[in-house]
Amino acid sequence: MRTMKFFRPMLVLILACVQASAAWSFSVTFINPGKSDEVYWLTVTRAMEAAAKGLGIKLDVIYVERQTLRAIDQATQIAARPAAARPDYVIIANEGGTGPEMLRILDGAGIKTFMAFSGIIQPAERAVTGAPREKYKNWLGSLEPQAEEAGQLTMQELLRIGRARKLQAPDGKLHVLAISGDRATTTSVKRSEAMRKVVAAAPDAVIDQEVFGEFRRDKAAEQSEWLFKRFPNAKLVWAANDLMAFGAMQSLEASGGVPGKDAIFSGINTSREAMEAIRSGRMDALAGGHFILGAWALVMLYDFHNGRDFAGEGLEMSQPMFALFSPDKARLFLDRYGEGRFDSVDFRKFSKVVNPALKRYNFSFEQLIR
Repeated sequence: MRTMKFFRPMLVLILACVQASAAWSFSVTFINPGKSDEVYWLTVTRAMEAAAKGLGIKLDVIYVERQTLRAIDQATQIAARPAAARPDYVIIANEGGTGPEMLRILDGAGIKTFMAFSGIIQPAERAVTGAPREKYKNWLGSLEPQAEEAGQLTMQELLRIGRARKLQAPDGKLHVLAISGDRATTTSVKRSEAMRKVVAAAPDAVIDQEVFGEFRRDKAAEQSEWLFKRFPNAKLVWAANDLMAFGAMQSLEASGGVPGKDAIFSGINTSREAMEAIRSGRMDALAGGHFILGAWALVMLYDFHNGRDFAGEGLEMSQPMFALFSPDKARLFLDRYGEGRFDSVDFRKFSKVVNPALKRYNFSFEQLIR
């Protein structure tokens, strides 16, 4: 009798664990390259959590705090786990060129891997990895935002506003300061390339200097302090993310300037601070929405796991995901999704398994704010 009393609570606990695990269809670990207190990467996680909840996926997120080599360490630790403790899938980002090594490690352990946000574009990386499902059989594929879109939209809007406000220098040209991200991450490279193409195609615009702020607010503030002094005719500031735009604004304000008046700024991302800056006029051009990509990656893995391979649309997909935000769109975004509230999005309706008539994925962010 005493034995039964002893084992009953344990039996209840075991049954509860079995029932909880049965609620998940499969497990995914995301090696998040950002910081655990960084708005963009936190928003990525919140959207993924909402998608995972709707799709019945067990999601684990590991932040590497923007220390790129830690991503490789995390991949190594996951590969070293006993088979029963490994996730069914791992999502990685090729930040700082760490993707090829993570693919090698995870594929060697037989773990199915999906690359998101930043894929393989550099020839040296491609020589190592090949294409998905070739050299590394467990590398299922990749999904990237059309990063060029962000650079193009923001630079075009910046030039349009500069012309409307007659911010040309005495030489008749719009002078631009460009604060790019880094030289290694795929999305960063593509954003900056698109920005340069827009300026090159505009006969009335010129880039005075481009610097690399590594997506950091503090570094952009330091760089822009001397940029504004060196190039007093530069009234347009293009930044590859919102944090660097705010760093540049900080430098302008420290010297007595007013953002939106003495210089106009662009940024990328959907932080509350960026949305409020668009609404107040401190920032004039903002593109964002690509944070939702992690959630779309889970939709693709859900379909793959349930027998609908995405290979028919391509193993390395690049989709438009950026929206250009006006003050009204910024207000609507904050009302619907402020503070990372994405439970209102029915991610199941984007699944080909749930909706067999769906032939192609539509991963644009614009549809979520209409």
